[in-house]
This record gives sequence, C-alpha cells and structure tokens, in this order.
Amino acid sequence: MTIRGGCLCGDVRFEITGPLTGASHCHCSMCRKAHGAAFGTYAAARAADFRIVSGADKIMRYRSSADVLRTFCSRCGSTLQWLRDSKPEVVDIALGVVDGDPGVRPASHIFVGSKAPWYDITDRLPRHSTHPSRSGA
Repeated sequence: MTIRGGCLCGDVRFEITGPLTGASHCHCSMCRKAHGAAFGTYAAARAADFRIVSGADKIMRYRSSADVLRTFCSRCGSTLQWLRDSKPEVVDIALGVVDGDPGVRPASHIFVGSKAPWYDITDRLPRHSTHPSRSGA
C-alpha cells in the first residue's frame, strides 16, 4: 500500500511506501501554534519509505527546538513533517496532510500538561502530561 499526501495548495506532494506507526495527538504549545488547532496529530514513517514527489523546492524548514525541524509549504503554510536530528531514520508526518485513510489511528494524547484550556478531551485514549518516554508512563 502506498500512502499519498500533500499540502493545501498542492505544490508539495509525497508518497510513503511503508506503514505509518505511533500516531498521537500532541497538545504541546508548539504543535498547537504550528497547526493553529487544539493539537497536532502525527504518525511516524521510516525515512527510507518516504519520498517527496513534487515541490521539494517549496518546503521550508523551521527549527523549533535544538533537535527538531518542522517543515511546511512556503506557499500555503501547511504543516508537513516533524524531523528529529537524533532520529534521521524517522519522518513524523502531520496526518492532516495525508490523503485518504493513513492506516493508523492515534493511540494517545501527549503533552496534555500544556493543552489548550478551551479544549476538552472527550475520548478514552491514554493521556500523558509530557511524552511517555520522558515521563516514565
């Protein structure tokens, strides 16, 4: 199965030839601001399975922290990827830019310690104050 996606204006298009894994809703303030929403939803792909099909020259990068680059389309602003310098073998994809069913469902809410006060989580997914690997949860 090939997963396809792209930005709002269509300039950037990508394909993923492997499965997406580890989907979560991230409530950290940076994801909220990057998405302009209550949270950002991401899933991981192997970098070897990810390919930009068109618009590579339209992708802008923003270093949001020492280890993280966030990418977005320079024309429409769509959030695309969350890339860690320390894990170059992984590409985290914003699920909102995936076309159709990504084949994975979010398994948790992370960084709920900084979630938007105007948003109430109403599902039964596990909630983590920070990231599970950082909080011991």
